[in-house]
Parts: sequence; C-alpha cells; structure tokens
Amino acid sequence: MQAPSLGGVSVPRGDGKTVIRMRRGASLNELADKINANPASLITVLFHLGEMATATQSLDEDTFKLLGVELGYDVQVVSPEDEERELLGAFNIDLDAELEAEDEEDLTPRPPVVTVMGHVDHGKTKLLDAIRSEEVAEGEAGGITQHIGAYQVSTKHEGETRAITFVDTPGHEAFTAMRARGASVTDIAILVVAADDGVMPQTIEALNHAQAAGVPVVVAVNKVDKPEANPAKVRQQLTEYNLIAEEYGGETMFVDVSAKNGTNIDALLEAVLLTADAALDLRANPDKDARGVAIEAHLDKGRGPVATVLVQSGTMHVGDAIVAGSGHGRVRAMLDEHGDSVEQAGPSRPVMVLGLTSVPGAGDTFLVAPDDRTARQIAERREAASRAASLAKRRKRISLEDLNEALAAGKVDTLNLILKGDVSGSVEALEDALLKIDVGEEVDLRIIHRGVGAITQNDVNLATVDDAVIIGFNVRPAERVAELADREGVDMRFYSVIYQAIDDVESALKGMLKPEYVEAQLGTAEVREVFKSSKFGNVAGSLVRSGEIKRGTRSRVVRDGAVVGEADIAGLRRFKDDVTEVREGFECGINLGGFNNLEVGDVIETFEMREKPRV
Repeated sequence: MQAPSLGGVSVPRGDGKTVIRMRRGASLNELADKINANPASLITVLFHLGEMATATQSLDEDTFKLLGVELGYDVQVVSPEDEERELLGAFNIDLDAELEAEDEEDLTPRPPVVTVMGHVDHGKTKLLDAIRSEEVAEGEAGGITQHIGAYQVSTKHEGETRAITFVDTPGHEAFTAMRARGASVTDIAILVVAADDGVMPQTIEALNHAQAAGVPVVVAVNKVDKPEANPAKVRQQLTEYNLIAEEYGGETMFVDVSAKNGTNIDALLEAVLLTADAALDLRANPDKDARGVAIEAHLDKGRGPVATVLVQSGTMHVGDAIVAGSGHGRVRAMLDEHGDSVEQAGPSRPVMVLGLTSVPGAGDTFLVAPDDRTARQIAERREAASRAASLAKRRKRISLEDLNEALAAGKVDTLNLILKGDVSGSVEALEDALLKIDVGEEVDLRIIHRGVGAITQNDVNLATVDDAVIIGFNVRPAERVAELADREGVDMRFYSVIYQAIDDVESALKGMLKPEYVEAQLGTAEVREVFKSSKFGNVAGSLVRSGEIKRGTRSRVVRDGAVVGEADIAGLRRFKDDVTEVREGFECGINLGGFNNLEVGDVIETFEMREKPRV
C-alpha cells in the first residue's frame, strides 16, 4: 500500500514483519526494486532521516536498517557466506548439496592441516625450519614471518608414513586478522611457548583465535635447552586458559622441544597425529571438482599472479578452469613446496597455482568451475560484490545535525593511503592494523587503494589526484615511477617490517591533529587599593600572592569566587619604574588596559595556554 512518509513523499509501507534481504554494499536502486518504490522517494526519506546518499551509492547495513524501520520492513544484509552461496547458486553450484550427497564410501582419510601460533620471538619460524629443514627466517627482516605459506611434511607414525600440512602464520601482534584466518582453515593449532619466557599477551591472543575456531591445541614448549627454561611453569600458566596437560589429568598434549637443536620434533609430529586421530574425523571426497582456500598470493615478475592454495575437498588437475577470489583462469601449472611440478592435488594438499588472471586475497575461497566462461562470470560477480561492500564500508556517514558543524569547521582532516606489498596477506594485515589506529574523531584514515606488486605509474597518478601517501611493503617502484613521484611531489615510504609502517602512520595521524591547549596558571595578586589615573584608567595596587605576574599575559579578575572579567596585563610598575614581571611577595601596580571594574579585595589571576603533547 502507498502511504505518505516524511516530507509528504509517498512510498510503499511494510507491515513491520516483511523481511527484505540485501547484499552487502547494495544501493537504494536495489532496495527500490525489491519494494516496488521510486528510488527518488527513498532518497528523500533518507534525507529527512539525516542521511544523504545517491540512488547508486553503496550503503552500509546501519543505513538500510534505519530506512527499513522507517518504511516498515525488516531489512537484513546477508552475510558474506550467504552472499557467496547465492552467487554460486546462480551458476547451479551448491556446495552444501555436494557435501550432503557424499556417502561414507566416498570419503577417504586426509592429512591434518596444522597452524603454528604463538608470541613473537618464541621460535615459531625456527620450529617450522626444524620440521621442514628450510631456512625462512634468515631472509626476512626482523626475523618475523611476513606472509603465509603452506608446506607438507611426512613422518613415520605407527609403522606407516603419514603426511601433515603446515600453514605458516605471521608472528607479530599486528597480524591478528591473519592468525584468525589461519586458524579457520586448519584442523589443529600448535601453540609455541618459550620455556624461558612463559605465556605472553600474543600467546593468549593466538590461543583465543584457536579456541574460537574450535580447533584442538597441541602445545610446543620451545627453548627447553636454555638454562633458565621452566617448562613446568608454562604448563601451570596455561591451566588458567583451559589448557590442562595430560600429565595433570587434562586432554592437551604438551611436548618439550628445542627448535634450535632439533630436539623432540618427532614427538611433536606424533602428538599432532595422535590428537588428530583421537579428536577429529579427517576425511574428504577426492573424486570431485576441487574446493578450497587461497592461503597466499603474489605477483611474480616472470610468471604473473601466483597463488598458494589449500585443497580442502576434491582433486585439482592441471588444465582445470578455476576461480579464486576475483581471479580466474586455467591451471597452467602446479608446484609443491619444493618447486617441483605436480599433476594433481588432493585434499589437504597445498600447491602453488599458475594461470590466474589476477591475484586473489589471502583467505579467498577457490573452486574448479565447469568451464572458462563460468569461472570468468563467477570472478566478475565476486569482484563487483567485493567492490560494493568495500565502498559501503568506506562511506563516511554524516548526519544533517553534523553537516553545518562540518562545513563551519572545514572538512575532516584525512590521511589517504595507497598500500602496495609483495603478497596479498601482508597487504591485508597491514590494512587491518592501520584501520585500527585510533587517534580520535578529528582525523580520518582512508585506504583508497591496495594491491600486490611494484608501485606503478597509475598508483602515483592516483596519489597525485587524492593527495595520498604510498606505502610500499617489500616492493619498490617500477622503472621511472620514482622520478614521476618526485616530480609530482608524491610521498612514497618503503618498509620491510610491518609494525614500523604502523608506527609511522600513527605518528603522522597524531601530527595532523589540531594542537590541544591546557591552561597553566602563572601567578595571583590581591588588589589592596585602586588608583585612578587620567592617563591609564584604574590601576590596581596589588600584592603578588603566588607565582609571578608578567606584563602582556592574559588575566582574569575574580571577586568572591566569581570571574568578573578578563583582560591582558597592559602595564606593570614597581614604584615609578616600568617592569616586565613581579615575583611572589612583592607589591606592584597593575594596569588592565580598558578593564576598569576593579575593587579592593579582587584577585587577579594570570595564566597562559600551553600546548598539550599528544600521548
């Protein structure tokens, strides 16, 4: 039915129970189609509700809910998972139906997928080195693992050779989002705790992510070779977080290891397999099209987009048409962790895939499509949905009440950034950490573009238009780009350790803040007598009670506890001499310029405004 709404605009009204499902980043045009309304009328209603938007602008969930309440609809923004399900459903791909259709005889055992987590410098990378005998830390700045990789190792267990897949997650606290993503695709988490250091903040953070993902935890108590090592203390500390060692009657396996000396590595792998066999049913169907997740991706100069993917079910073959995130293509080649070519990859097998058209994001799902055309269409739809969701997230909401203030004060100071990195996981982690920087509402941080690969001319052009700073993480400018940036005055910063970039950006944001001033009292003087002067007006004969009185400073006159006026100290005399300051305990004559409302007993307080340093 039609009913008048705000401003006399006629729009269809709901009964308050009708559910309208909208995708993330949808526009008013799409809502208008669903409720059979004119988009212009919705713009007007939204305007009267204190929001301004165009018909084609991507809107966030709060705005849709606000509009829905006003119009009598229950507007629900679908989750990314539901959105993906609906998108694939349009191409007759139903992943849930695939799982339900699988019989017990279709499922075969698969290797466990393990994430190594823990506090920075507790030896996660060295532990992986000991497991797979590949030196990773030596080539990385600060000894911090800067991006995610995946590796598969084999070990003997109960007389048979078993494979274990390791997902390598970054160690610094800024990578919280990537740790969470790592835990969500894995079966078991190895929590590394240094025996000489004990449980630290990032240890708890990593443990929280693992427990939130519902994965079993095996604790590797590292550095037991050190004289000050105390493994028993680690076991005791972790009981506070519901990790109780088997020797204490709990279910969590603790293994004392030394990554440096290679001690007890076999026992750790055995603990992982025992935990997997006891707590998990790790089976998958290898006889279908591959499904899985992109662990990492980067742009290779010679080979183009390269993605490390983890096959979760099915089997991927060379020549398959795949779509990973917003990238698609045919599998031109697959490489294992040693760089050797493989023809097929089954469940829990990580491989590097060549042949994609663009670099997918770390954590993006991938699947084998029936043909190239379907793969391309799914990728395009995903890209459009991702762009719309990103625009909605970036949209700066401003109400009509705030508009006049914003116009009067000038626009909010904004620091625009362009992020470029060597791998997509690092770029996403850096973006996530930067957006969490909080320096108040006076300044705003916007990331207008992010990408993988060298800094290009297009990046510099975009930075020129939007006054942005380019941050390069483990990448450099392409040929002649540095000259262009220098000519255009574009600031480019290069980093190899992410927390340095975070510190610099936070300092820059604090530098953009308008200075805060606090009042500092300089001195007080009591008026003992008031002299009238034809030349200067009233002059207060005063005794300085505290501090000092300086000529030219600001002062206020206080009478019976109330401020009766403010004025600058225009003149200061001691007997017949003009002076610049008078200290505590001395008498003086004070002239307050044009302010003559002075009485005996008044107190003259002098003060100055000092800039308060930002914390």
